[in-house]
Amino acid sequence: MRDNYDFSEGKRGAVVKTTKDRITIRLDPDIIQWFKDQVRGGGNYQSLINDALRHHVQRQGEPLESTLRRVIREEMHPV
Repeated sequence: MRDNYDFSEGKRGAVVKTTKDRITIRLDPDIIQWFKDQVRGGGNYQSLINDALRHHVQRQGEPLESTLRRVIREEMHPV
């Protein structure tokens, strides 16, 4: 290690630039815990929440018939 370091060109704040916005959101503790449990062993629960919200928003434009077909496929068990 050096005795002195030059921080005259240094900047405060996050080192990594991101395209995401920082917000405050209040979620129920059980919901947060569920997402945290999903990423045990690696991953980011906040990214998982973002992906779940994106998936939901994209499905909002899905026609009713497609929704019903998807739900039936998901609920039917292979015979």
